[in-house]
Amino acid sequence: MKSQDSISINADRKRVFAVFCDLDKAAANVSAITRIEVLTGPSQLNLGTKWRETRTMFGKEATEEMWVTGYEQDVSYVAEAESRGTHYRSEYRFTPEGNGTRVDMTFEGTPLTVGARLAGILGALFAGAARKALHQDLVDLKRACETA
Repeated sequence: MKSQDSISINADRKRVFAVFCDLDKAAANVSAITRIEVLTGPSQLNLGTKWRETRTMFGKEATEEMWVTGYEQDVSYVAEAESRGTHYRSEYRFTPEGNGTRVDMTFEGTPLTVGARLAGILGALFAGAARKALHQDLVDLKRACETA
């Protein structure tokens, strides 16, 4: 599954990047996240930061370990995870747009096992709901960025 989305935020790129990378406030800023535990590295995302994230998805809590594999201050970051035989990769790019910032997000799940490939066939039924959930994260973070 691959999903791409973008959102325009009425705040400068430095602020937007800082809000998106702030694990200490992630549970307050993103409605689906219930808990964050930083495992290694700084809580302000940087290359090598690893954390455990608990969020509500499809009415159930799920916890995943994630880590930063790419990072360019105020420009982009990549977070990855592996769960249930699938490798996940999320990339966020931050581009100045007028007086604000455009955030482009790409999310991709690559099955690594036969079981994950079979589950992916069934998972296609939930792709729309997953896209909505990812978009809601962007909307929640937009609100946090634009709030003084």
